[in-house]
Amino acid sequence: MKHKTFFWFILPTFLAMFFFITLPIISVIIQSVHAPHESVFATVENCDPFGCKKVTAIDHQATKKLKEDNPFGKFVGFDIYFDRGHLALEQLKIQWNNSKNFFEFLDLLTNLPLYKAIFFTLTFTFTVTPIMLVLGLLVALGVNTINQKLKGLIIFFSLLPMIVTPLIGSIILFWMIDSRGIVGNFLQIMFEDPNLSLKASTSLTWITLIVYGVWHAIPFSFIVFYAGLQTLPKDQIESAKIDGANTFQQTVHIIIPHIMPLITFVTLMQLMDNFRVFEPIIGFNAEAHATSLSWIIFNDLGGETRQLSAAAASSILTIFGIVILLLPVLIKTWKEFDFKK
Repeated sequence: MKHKTFFWFILPTFLAMFFFITLPIISVIIQSVHAPHESVFATVENCDPFGCKKVTAIDHQATKKLKEDNPFGKFVGFDIYFDRGHLALEQLKIQWNNSKNFFEFLDLLTNLPLYKAIFFTLTFTFTVTPIMLVLGLLVALGVNTINQKLKGLIIFFSLLPMIVTPLIGSIILFWMIDSRGIVGNFLQIMFEDPNLSLKASTSLTWITLIVYGVWHAIPFSFIVFYAGLQTLPKDQIESAKIDGANTFQQTVHIIIPHIMPLITFVTLMQLMDNFRVFEPIIGFNAEAHATSLSWIIFNDLGGETRQLSAAAASSILTIFGIVILLLPVLIKTWKEFDFKK
């Protein structure tokens, strides 16, 4: 397909991306450099038969006019990005000077909201993704070798974790590990400790969230890899068997190279999906032990005070993190694109 033809073919998609992705991101950027207006106070003198008294109260008309004149709020530049709730540069400097070594600095770093969320987000992303890839491939290889009559039933049950919505799935597992649940109650009996709780430990909470992430993501990698295995050339496998290659050698030298584009695709999709982990934290009610970048945005938008500017800054930092994850692939694609055609 010539580039001009491709341009007109892809133009509707670009227009949709501009109006529904680019413009919202621009509005978020603008909001992130503005802080909410403070209320305008006025001092009035109230007099009665017993004397006069000065009272300070909110001037609603002046406050309303101020918001109408500057709907985005007061321009503060990048101050929100550098406050304690985000990059916290001032706090980082203080903690670095007060730390005896680098490990103590890292420990103090997790007390800051954004870095605590980044630490869990990266741990979750780079733990769940490789485990999901390996287990998904193993399940696909196993299902591909079983009897044809059983494949449909096994594929159906293998896809159940993906069919169940993340929030419902996390809530189900949350009650399973609760002290009144099957797993939680079993562990209390096994260790003879009625006060044992998987939800009371930060480490156990992280492990539980990671296990759930793997359980929920495996079906996606499995079904993609299984579809790729159906296109595997039979003659290559037969030739390898004749040459004496065992199952492991066939997998490493024939199967994996054949489905490598699918492995790259699944990796990118899961990196993006895991980087915005949110539902498991809500479902497990794990905010005290684990927070993510998406949870910070949700927390800023919720509650009695809706901190739109703080949520906007967190959103931009999250987008920046996703871009970093995708940058190697984007650079590779850019280099491989032939502009002369």
